[in-house]
Amino acid sequence: MFKKILVPSDGSTQAHKAAEVAADLAKSQDAQIVGIYVIDPFPFIGIGDASAVGLQAYMSEAQAAAGKSLSMIREMCEARGVAYVGDTIERSTAYEGILETAEAEGCDLIVMGSHGRKGIQALILGSVAQKVLTHAKVPVLIIKG
Repeated sequence: MFKKILVPSDGSTQAHKAAEVAADLAKSQDAQIVGIYVIDPFPFIGIGDASAVGLQAYMSEAQAAAGKSLSMIREMCEARGVAYVGDTIERSTAYEGILETAEAEGCDLIVMGSHGRKGIQALILGSVAQKVLTHAKVPVLIIKG
């Protein structure tokens, strides 16, 4: 039924749970996992030398977090004998990066975690999962934390 499953990650416990579910599902469907980690662009203000140093430190830390998160997904897939590819991209909004990747990679399912924010916090912060659900052209499976 599913052949290519996109698994967005932010390194959280919820993302880890979603990756486990996705890897098990991929095993049962003989599907491939596509892992994605979206990095927010550095808020560059262009003033002084500190900006270049700040950018380098920010990107270094963001790439390390992405590598750790995607390695976790890769290890889950390897343990189950599931094909895996992963990538890190930079976008100003995570949900757009997720949707662009799903389309570009030809994914037929997105499996992702939900932070489960409620009330005012959800209203103010928004939800990447909610935006993916609203705009995705393929089925989305949300794993609650």
